[in-house]
Amino acid sequence: MTANDPFARLPEVPSFTVTSSTVADGARWPSAQYSAIFGIPDGQDISPQLSWSGAPAGTLSYVVTVYDPDAPTESGFWHWVVADIPADITELPEGAGDEAGRGLPAGARQFRNDAGIACFIGAAPPAGHGEHRYFVTVSALDVDHLDIPDDASPAYLGFNLADHVLARAILVAVGSIPA
Repeated sequence: MTANDPFARLPEVPSFTVTSSTVADGARWPSAQYSAIFGIPDGQDISPQLSWSGAPAGTLSYVVTVYDPDAPTESGFWHWVVADIPADITELPEGAGDEAGRGLPAGARQFRNDAGIACFIGAAPPAGHGEHRYFVTVSALDVDHLDIPDDASPAYLGFNLADHVLARAILVAVGSIPA
């Protein structure tokens, strides 16, 4: 188990594969995936391209999240939450997580992140705080939609998600801001 493992207390589920043309597993975020909203130089708040494969039979929808467990809060920081992605979708283009959700498939819903806006917000670790991990997770679900309100918090979505996860694909990007 890794320190601050966001899955340590969740039921174990099978894995499948998620890849990205934006960032490789274990690699640093490019500058476009840092946050302009939080004033990071060259940040653009552009969501990463994602592709996934190998989800189990019975998958009826997907949820995509980007979460930083290393944020200096008691609850980490949710950067992006998208639910109700139809089961026949296996890719999101770079930039899909803009405020209008223009790159998201029909029926998908973006929820507010921890900055309070429904879009992807890029990395913005405090200067000198060290390296942060950004868990990009695709969860395959046994339901075609989550019955939660559009203004639900990421934690509420996660609570309602837990009993429906068939499998999980994880890519971890890293980032830091020098002191």
